[in-house]
Amino acid sequence: MNVSNESPLMELVRPDIRGFAGYSSARRAGVTGSIWLNANESAWRNPADAGLGANRYPDPQPAALRQRLATLYGVRPEEVLVGRGSDEAIDLLVRALCRPGQDAVVVAPPVFGMYAVSARLQGAPLVEVPLRDGAGGFECDLDAMASAAVNSGAKLVFVCSPANPTGQAVPPAELLALARRLAGRALVVVDEAYGEYSDQPSIAGEIATQPNLAVLRTLSKAHALAAARIGCLLADPALVAVLRNCQAPYPLPSPCVQLALAGLSEPALAATRERVQAVRAERERLRVALAEAPGVRRVYPSQGNYLLARFDDAGAAFARLLEAGVVVRDMRASPQLGDALRISIGRPEENDAVLAALQAGRAAA
Repeated sequence: MNVSNESPLMELVRPDIRGFAGYSSARRAGVTGSIWLNANESAWRNPADAGLGANRYPDPQPAALRQRLATLYGVRPEEVLVGRGSDEAIDLLVRALCRPGQDAVVVAPPVFGMYAVSARLQGAPLVEVPLRDGAGGFECDLDAMASAAVNSGAKLVFVCSPANPTGQAVPPAELLALARRLAGRALVVVDEAYGEYSDQPSIAGEIATQPNLAVLRTLSKAHALAAARIGCLLADPALVAVLRNCQAPYPLPSPCVQLALAGLSEPALAATRERVQAVRAERERLRVALAEAPGVRRVYPSQGNYLLARFDDAGAAFARLLEAGVVVRDMRASPQLGDALRISIGRPEENDAVLAALQAGRAAA
């Protein structure tokens, strides 16, 4: 795709990257044929290859997968960049938009740590606008984030909704207002990794009319394909084209693409929807039961497939759960969460094991 540097969104891209063509791999040449001798591949399959055709390099952006994801998320195929989980998209965004030491990244901690990691690796200043911990749970201060972006000259503003690990979701109208406020200044990236579990609808449909808005999605959570490492960025086609030129030549292994396509079939999607509803029901059951468990001081409402809880002694609770074979996420090193653990929603019997281990602490006391 040819992208004009006159696109308004290109003003947010690093000047030295705007005309960057990237690596022209053999599969991006756009040629077809029956005898492939242009990529120095082996003409023979590996003896262990049971029909995968792994001797050939894969399509960098498989059309069938882009189309399926576009349909799933309600966008156009040209607005989809597929990559290795959403982590790759985060890294690509920071590298393509932020000049080291100049263009900042705005985040709202406590939040998913990869935004800060990518910023640090790029040498981009990190501007933190802490979440507010109120009576109804954690909240994003979007006004403060907008002001911080303007004052710091930020190129990227990451908003996680539903937020990991705190669980809150931001209404699409508020996210759209943030993007409009920062139009021409910064790209607002809404991380919807847990969107399937949320009451709030996706904002992806607004990308077509609000080009400084982008959305991250993944197949790792609700679609149960974490090991396949398939995620995507939904964004303006001009930005997608730029990021494709910054991406590794062959980011998507063919077996993973095949698994993703099968996992997005109509029967598979129907099963996923049923499991999402089961998770939502278990989330509420566990939330109520955790609030009554010994040593638990507070359980936050959540729109994701996890719950954040504060404990009188989070270290002791973490150890007690480990003794019972239950591994949860220790959040004590995160800002504002020195007494907290994050518990993913498992199968009913796994959630029962969490409650039993915490109750065992009462008996031991």
